[in-house]
Amino acid sequence: MIGFLRGQLQAKQPPHLLVDVGGVGYELEAPMSTFYGLPATGEAVALFTHLVIREDAHVLFGFGSESERRLFRALIKISGVGPKIALGVLSGSSVEDFVRTVEAEDAAALTRIPGVGRKTAERILVEMRDSVKKLASATEGGPIAEAGARAANSTQSEAFAALLALGYKPPEVVRLLKAVDAPDLPTTELIRRALKAAAQT
Repeated sequence: MIGFLRGQLQAKQPPHLLVDVGGVGYELEAPMSTFYGLPATGEAVALFTHLVIREDAHVLFGFGSESERRLFRALIKISGVGPKIALGVLSGSSVEDFVRTVEAEDAAALTRIPGVGRKTAERILVEMRDSVKKLASATEGGPIAEAGARAANSTQSEAFAALLALGYKPPEVVRLLKAVDAPDLPTTELIRRALKAAAQT
């Protein structure tokens, strides 16, 4: 099992990352909560990881903190919650926000995440009720560096692609990005505000 990677960030296109570790390129998928703290391409990065083995692929997931990885691992153990939904949960809220959602038994907040229906939301609340206390006491920071410079490509197109990858439909993505109405923002901040807008609708 690969538990940790430290190397040079070669590429980042939400939710995908490419990290060069001693000349070997590791492809990872990461939640937006991790993307917000990534350095610029070409700089050093360190990530906690979790490997998911499927019949058709081995997928490596990267996280900026141990608490994010712990929440991801707890979520994918729940029936009906796969890695994609777990990434959606972490992309739409911090670990602390998720803990508050569970403590408040706010199923409506969870149903705003793509792929999470009412039954799945209620199942998450029930099964995570005892686990969130451990998560709340283990929200230490991660090994990743401070956020780097803006990407050179169009922030709008990168944000659009990232939101599609998180499960939002194209018309919904257009609506969310229009609601932000700040095209000069860095990609990660644009996505953060769009996800915030989605949580409020």
